Amino acid sequence: MSGKKIAITLGDPAGISPEILVKSVNKLPPATYIIYGSKGIIDKYIKELKHENFYKLINSPDEATSQGFYLINIEDQPYTPGKPSRQSGKASVEYLKRAVSDILNKKVDALTTLPISKENVMDVGFKHAGHTDFLAEAAGVKNYAMVLMCEKLKVALITTHIPLREVPKNISQVKIEKIVKLIDRELREKFKIPNPKIAVLGLNPHAGDGGYIGDEEIRIINPAVEKLKKEEINVVGALSADTAFNRYKEFDMFVAMYHDQGLIPLKLLCFKKAVNITLGLPFIRTSPDHGTGFDIAGKLIADPSSFIEAVKLANKLANRP
Repeated sequence: MSGKKIAITLGDPAGISPEILVKSVNKLPPATYIIYGSKGIIDKYIKELKHENFYKLINSPDEATSQGFYLINIEDQPYTPGKPSRQSGKASVEYLKRAVSDILNKKVDALTTLPISKENVMDVGFKHAGHTDFLAEAAGVKNYAMVLMCEKLKVALITTHIPLREVPKNISQVKIEKIVKLIDRELREKFKIPNPKIAVLGLNPHAGDGGYIGDEEIRIINPAVEKLKKEEINVVGALSADTAFNRYKEFDMFVAMYHDQGLIPLKLLCFKKAVNITLGLPFIRTSPDHGTGFDIAGKLIADPSSFIEAVKLANKLANRP
């Protein structure tokens, strides 16, 4: 038996992902890794980084019968680092779709995705702005949450990639309740935390200051927190975001109302070590907390730290009883 199988999708082959992958292989915990990507671009970086070949070609995860690295060579077109194209966008979608099919069919146990280019994948007809929404739709899941985390801090987002002016109308009591309940369940089941303590942040400065600086806390956030407490969920809020993160040792998860509110403190505390995990899926999915890096692709200066942490987390969660 080879143990748990971790799928890795290569992301956009014109970005930094192939370089990061090659730089990481000797730093990952022993496991069975199934890479979905392109042999040509991986081999290019093996040569440029003076790395020994590390993978065995297979056609299906069923052929991976021992620990080590395996490659399912989805297609093998030439790519120029730093020169994204429709072709590289299409390839990144093909890697992802094949891996998702395999994880839904239980041929692999967890998924780590390297970055795709939203512009390039949408240019070839991919209707999702990124991985998360596509994975949720493929799995038939409607209630899911994007969480960024490191050893010190976990942050979930009520809204993600929308303009700041759109945030107030995209938060609701029902949405907060659904996401906090999901987080509570996932922290118990995936992370084995028996009684998770969850902090919900306010939207406005000083959490609205009693209604003097906005009333979303009074109308939406506080009522959601009170209802959750009645359902015996260990939640506090709405907390003023400017001081809440000083209490990061107290809480198992912070729930932020918008992207930068949660991710600025996270990246300050654990830059290069942060990991993206999607909660609510019927499988484990992690990714590094950075983009395609087209501006530095091919320069051999990309930092693999976040990807290494993402794979370690996928491995850890996949192997929990």
